[in-house]
Amino acid sequence: MIREQTIIDGCTDTPASVSVYDRSRRRLLITGIRAFWGLITAALGVPAAHYLLSTPKSRVADEWAGIGDAAMLPAGRPVEVVFHRNGADAWKKTEEKLTAWVTRGLDSKVLAFGPRCTHLGCAHHWDDTQRQFVCPCHNSRFSIAGDVVAGPASRPLDRYQVKLESGKVFIGKLTRSDQIL
Repeated sequence: MIREQTIIDGCTDTPASVSVYDRSRRRLLITGIRAFWGLITAALGVPAAHYLLSTPKSRVADEWAGIGDAAMLPAGRPVEVVFHRNGADAWKKTEEKLTAWVTRGLDSKVLAFGPRCTHLGCAHHWDDTQRQFVCPCHNSRFSIAGDVVAGPASRPLDRYQVKLESGKVFIGKLTRSDQIL
């Protein structure tokens, strides 16, 4: 194609001097640039809208963690047990390492207590000579059943839910002692 040029006062860049070919080429370039930006906006906008507007996956967690045979627990003496619990939030799967004090009574009833004192959250331990759980921070003392014997703690030890299936002990969710029925 031959470009038409009209010279007005020696200047060729005036709007009257732009040919139909130049206008259609400019329109094509502008349309292409706008289409490119539209693709970029869609490429970024669709995932962002999905992230903001969709509901996350529900939490999936192992409710019960197996800790072993009930017959292996000594009667009348708590044992500190370490167990693993898997969990997941909307995006990330996690594995927690937890501890519990597990005891089997003379009646074969199994109880599992959380590892923290109910006063200020210090780690308590079992003292064989006193036959009590003792918190070293403020000297709170708890019976083998988790009840407060002495000290500043005002409520019993928190308990894990426990179930027995085929002679195996499973530990569930930790429950505050004042919420146990």
